[in-house]
Amino acid sequence: MSWLPNVITVARICAVPVIIGLILFEEYASAFWVFAIAGLSDALDGYLAIKLKAKTELGAYLDPLADKVLLVGLCLTLGFLGEIPGWLVSFVVLRDVLILSGALFVLMVTGSLSMEPLTVSKLNTLAQILLVGLVLAAQAFNLGSKLDLACDIAIYTVAATTFASGAAYIYLWSRRVVMMQRRA
Repeated sequence: MSWLPNVITVARICAVPVIIGLILFEEYASAFWVFAIAGLSDALDGYLAIKLKAKTELGAYLDPLADKVLLVGLCLTLGFLGEIPGWLVSFVVLRDVLILSGALFVLMVTGSLSMEPLTVSKLNTLAQILLVGLVLAAQAFNLGSKLDLACDIAIYTVAATTFASGAAYIYLWSRRVVMMQRRA
């Protein structure tokens, strides 16, 4: 059963094109529920990895990748449809490109890279999940104006945590590179 958490994570990745297709065909209620299941699967795979003592190096890379594929894919789709502001989508994508580029740079300079999500990054992921969930719920259940304030708060929370997370990774990786250069 040690394979189960990774299978759940891969299923979350496979759900992304399904959710995007449902959104594009304006099947928002179905998209909301598949997204909700995908979100719950994130908690489930982590719980099972701990409970089954099935933490793997593959899982350490797959889980954040699944989160990024899910959230960036849905942010891009909802941004394209005008449901999320374009500036926020650009900010989210830029942060992820920055983090990936920084990780590759650190790997090239130091020869090693450990996958350790920061608390602020986890908060950013949670804020993005809440924002996408709110937007999908507003569309799915005709809650538009009732969720306007919550969506506005979520938009600015995502912006703030995106900035803080990106800055934290730049700081952390800069320190690692400087420390490695001092040792050399």
